[in-house]
Amino acid sequence: MTNTDTNVQAVAALAQQAVAPKDVEPGGIYLVATADGGVQTIDLTSSRYTGHLDRKTGTTTVRDAASFLTYYAKHHDDASEVYSDVEALTVTAVLNAHSADEPDFGDHRLVLGLRRTKAWTEWLALDGKLVDQDRFANFLEDQLPYLETPDAATMLEIAQSIKATTKAEFQSSSRLQSGERKFAFVEDTKASAGAKGDLAIPETFIIAVPPFEGAGAYRMTARFKYRLGGGQLALGFKLEQPEERARAAFADVLNAIAEGIDTPILNGTPA
Repeated sequence: MTNTDTNVQAVAALAQQAVAPKDVEPGGIYLVATADGGVQTIDLTSSRYTGHLDRKTGTTTVRDAASFLTYYAKHHDDASEVYSDVEALTVTAVLNAHSADEPDFGDHRLVLGLRRTKAWTEWLALDGKLVDQDRFANFLEDQLPYLETPDAATMLEIAQSIKATTKAEFQSSSRLQSGERKFAFVEDTKASAGAKGDLAIPETFIIAVPPFEGAGAYRMTARFKYRLGGGQLALGFKLEQPEERARAAFADVLNAIAEGIDTPILNGTPA
């Protein structure tokens, strides 16, 4: 290619750029010639130039039913869809879902993502396990606000009694008519006549724990478990159907949402 050809192309490119934009649609849409001989459409009404979004997009996550209802009321339309997933503990609203007649983008969503409370997680972490007396007593003391029957004061006395006998040698256990479990122990096994005593623990107790943040407390029965061997006492508990309580709590959340919206809640997850 000669210098002359190069100069001609350069002049032509400048001429192309000098062509005035052509208004093809009232309101700010233009056709503009480009340096390579093409044509570019420029829409001055788009978000790139106005700074305003063309439509709503994105996913917002909330943590309780009240927040879900507030956001949903502001952004939903007649085509919005709501899905629930009990396994994932989520409720998802597709706010710009397809209507019966027209498709939509489905990319503006609201998600209720329930989070388990610290207390619920701690109770389930120890469920069915046996631990030493000191750890068990400390656990009861930490969970006093959630102990319902026997009451917190009684359970605190039990925890303190358990702590006071951590160095004793336990010799036997028996079930009392009251339903309590009695453990006989000797405090000083080296002495010829060591101090003897009994440790009484209720067969069952009832707790009330909120499964999710922002939810109410749900009652569960816990059955005491123990293992006696070599003079050592290991203690624990077994919760009765904790997952059923969690499902019931999730169902209550769904009911609260269903009462606040006109849209039926579908069982599943959106595409």
